[in-house]
Amino acid sequence: MATGGLMSGIARQPTPTSARVVAPRICILTAGHLSTCPRMLKVADALAGAGYNVRVVSANFVRWASDLDRDVRLTREWPWTVINYECQSAPMTYLLTGIRYHSCKWISQLRRTRISLHLTNRAHSRIHSELVRAVLAQPADLVYAGTRMALGAAAEAADQMRIPYALDLEDFHTAEQYSSLNGGIADRLVERIERTVLPQARFVTAASDAISAAYFQKYGIRPITLNNTFALPSTPVNNEPSPTEGLRLYWFSQTIGPGRGLEDSIRAVSLARITAQLHLRGCALPGYVEQLRNLASQCGARLELVQHRPVSPDSMVDGCRGYDVGLALEQGDNFNREICLTNKAFTYILAGLAVAFTDTSCQHDLAVNLGEGALLYRQGDVAALAIGLKRWAEDKSQLARAKLAAWRAAQHRWHWEHPKERGALLAAVASIFALQYADCRYS
Repeated sequence: MATGGLMSGIARQPTPTSARVVAPRICILTAGHLSTCPRMLKVADALAGAGYNVRVVSANFVRWASDLDRDVRLTREWPWTVINYECQSAPMTYLLTGIRYHSCKWISQLRRTRISLHLTNRAHSRIHSELVRAVLAQPADLVYAGTRMALGAAAEAADQMRIPYALDLEDFHTAEQYSSLNGGIADRLVERIERTVLPQARFVTAASDAISAAYFQKYGIRPITLNNTFALPSTPVNNEPSPTEGLRLYWFSQTIGPGRGLEDSIRAVSLARITAQLHLRGCALPGYVEQLRNLASQCGARLELVQHRPVSPDSMVDGCRGYDVGLALEQGDNFNREICLTNKAFTYILAGLAVAFTDTSCQHDLAVNLGEGALLYRQGDVAALAIGLKRWAEDKSQLARAKLAAWRAAQHRWHWEHPKERGALLAAVASIFALQYADCRYS
């Protein structure tokens, strides 16, 4: 287990009771890389900025993301513990956690409904035990966890420490997997964990109103909605269309792969008979970008396809600058995709891009809110997407109005500093400590 952060080696020393009030200690927990979990990164920054003593626990298992983690680490001072199980840099941890994980999963398949929560957690999360130990390593007054693999660890650690915990739900986890044997097992395991730990959480947050509603319907809990918004940019946004002919289209994700609507955008460019650039940011599955280039060639699309390296959450908005249209082409192939609002849409509008949306139940309302800044089409209706892209490509004044409308909507409502976003988080955390710290807590 490696630790990082400028304060990670500073021990908390006892002081006289008359010295000073000590802010509550909050452990932020994620089973993912912090650079690929911007929700927990925003939470850590917001709570540290509000004066809480923040400590972060995250994981390391993907080499490209570990490079971005280092970028994130450079600008933060809160203590940070990293569970490293990347196969090359931590081969023994990778091996041992893998043996435990697959053994527990195998036993869970044999026993199905007769397995304990202890076994369920370890069949669901490869590093469950390591996450629990990392949280327990230092005192805390609250554990707040995000990512599905960290939910059980937060509850188990908090129970041992006899402190409250809170949970964040970026997705509707029991409908997150596609239909397959492994997907079915994962859904069954996470449902067992959720039924146990969600009702006991002091508060729960979720990434869209639709996800909050789905969890209420399933478990009777009422999550607080915190959308995947980001901070308003510190430098001015240029809403002018790019000077090149046609459109500069932009899309990003951790993984560039099928099932994300990119094929629709290529076919639409061909059908519209416009010139376009399609910029993709992320790590591509082997051969997939070449498949897209072959599709563009077969369709006769006048399209230049450009791939970019991933960037850290701190650079996500700046990475969108200079393009015309952001693509939020979520495919409603499973229930979670139908009700999620991803990072993409909120990032695009903070950079002043117009947005093309598929008409999923959750994206519909956001698109309507953006007004002229959005293009909304039914999944698979390439002709409708083509008409909208052609209109923007051939009328740059209309495109400029669309970009400005999207930016104004971001300024007015869809940013992290809004009272319904960061403000709602701070209020939820403050409510936990209102009574506990009413008479002041001293160390």
